[in-house]
Amino acid sequence: MSITAAQVKELRERTGAGMMECKKALVETNGDMDAALEHLRKSGLAKADKKAGRVAAEGAIVHASEGARAVLVEVNCETDFVAKDNNFRSFAEEVAGLALSAADIDALNGMAMSGGDSVEDTRQQLVAKIGENVQVRRLAHLDAGDGAIGTYIHGGRIGVMVALTGGDEDLARDIAMHVAALNPDYRDASDVPEDVLAKEREILIAQAADSGKPADIVEKMVTGRLNKRLAEITLTGQPFVKDGDITVGKLLKQKGASVSAFVRLEVGEGIEKEESDFAAEVMQQARGG
Repeated sequence: MSITAAQVKELRERTGAGMMECKKALVETNGDMDAALEHLRKSGLAKADKKAGRVAAEGAIVHASEGARAVLVEVNCETDFVAKDNNFRSFAEEVAGLALSAADIDALNGMAMSGGDSVEDTRQQLVAKIGENVQVRRLAHLDAGDGAIGTYIHGGRIGVMVALTGGDEDLARDIAMHVAALNPDYRDASDVPEDVLAKEREILIAQAADSGKPADIVEKMVTGRLNKRLAEITLTGQPFVKDGDITVGKLLKQKGASVSAFVRLEVGEGIEKEESDFAAEVMQQARGG
């Protein structure tokens, strides 16, 4: 049977698939729109499965908030180019909104999106459409309770949430910007695990051992250096990124506030990226190899 341009246009609008793919699906299903839609979805699933093993270490950190609750979600793709694509961005932002009420990634993947399909089904369709592996990798919630919460996204690649007791949203956001820039490991010295402290002390003692100074002086040296190291790795000990003359801890004290928790996510953390020679790849393709 003859397939009209209107049918192809309708199927394309409903699926986002390419024009030729839509026409082919309609031909194979004798113009049955619902059957063609199902055919494209199955085709998209097959393509998504093929791409699932490819490294997706680019992408975006997106956030959503509601009152004193906020969530960060990492959605990955293979290239920075796709990370800026409107289809990818729209998907990631809608997923973040759903993530506010999702307990974990598995629960999130089963939730329905605005188009009626689940997050997972929509992800697979997106893979087929843009031609890259896409993964909803992780999410993190933060609830400030009666306090203030601040969220900061830097360049779409680093996301931070900070919950305060006391203070306000402006202060919380300033602290979030600081965390994005200086990436402290811990909130304050009390949060540093004992084994980490012991290892730091062991290293410092070894460094001071050859100084030839008396034991009591060595102990003071180690204590001083340990305090300096703690200031480097703790949020409250670091100089405030907007004013290096004051530490974050002193700033919080001036404002009558304290940090109850913070979360920092960065795109691709912990993912082993494949190293590739782009020029060599282009030459190989040009030669048909």
